[in-house]
Amino acid sequence: MTYLLQQTVNALNLGSIYALVAIGLTIVYGILRLINFAHGDMMTVGAYVALAALSALVLPVWSAMLLAMIVAGAIGIVIERLAYRPLRGSREVAMLITSLAISSLIQNSATMTLTAQPRPLRLPAELARRFEWAGLTIAPIDGLILLLSILLMVLLSLFVKYTTIGIAMRACSERVWTTHLMGVHVNRVIAVAFGVSAALAGIAGVLWSGKFGLVDPFTGFVPGLKAFVAAVIGGVGSIPGAMVGGYLLGFAEVFFVAFAPPALSGYRDAFVFVLLLAILLVRPAGLFGLEEGRRA
Repeated sequence: MTYLLQQTVNALNLGSIYALVAIGLTIVYGILRLINFAHGDMMTVGAYVALAALSALVLPVWSAMLLAMIVAGAIGIVIERLAYRPLRGSREVAMLITSLAISSLIQNSATMTLTAQPRPLRLPAELARRFEWAGLTIAPIDGLILLLSILLMVLLSLFVKYTTIGIAMRACSERVWTTHLMGVHVNRVIAVAFGVSAALAGIAGVLWSGKFGLVDPFTGFVPGLKAFVAAVIGGVGSIPGAMVGGYLLGFAEVFFVAFAPPALSGYRDAFVFVLLLAILLVRPAGLFGLEEGRRA
């Protein structure tokens, strides 16, 4: 039972990060029907900003997290303005290829300027210190990841449901051009969506690197892919689906490693994609997927 509870804690942590990144993917896809493969690299951006804030600027950890969200969000808005907006209205494959190009650009730029050598991201000792409690090994960073992720997801849900710009985002997810004809500033709405999406990925990158203690130019690549899997499992375009998909994927991955024979633990990434195929065979639109034209 203790072992099961320990793996549950690990799964909640991993699932929280996947859910944050998957929600960002879902927000952008809901409006533009764009699978943004550069989204995971915003995790890398956030992690490096936090590294600079903690080591060079010697800022408190909460300031480093806030700065990571602001910088990642600003970069997301710039990328939307320079790379995606000129292609809006063109074939979807053009924007898809552009997202792959941006991902490669970010990764190679970080490699050339910061080197590919992994760097330690050291959180304050009070967050990283591990405690024994009822047979469980828990660090304050574990609770921070879970609580901060839930808080951000609740705030995002309230933002989308009750604010003017959030309602406009929901309207754009239904019909972009109809929303434009009704007088909504669509460009501003899409820019905000990219900013919010990138900010969530940025803070997820800080939590990821803070949990595992390292950051490199490819930090966000694999988690970004797995968050995409989580979004598809939950139903791309559905924010609640992205949340559920993130936690489902986190539990499935951790429990696979924890309870499968040790010889199979190296296949954890393959298991993630096998799980995706299995769910899509039963639910092609994902667990919470909506028919086209009914997304919100």
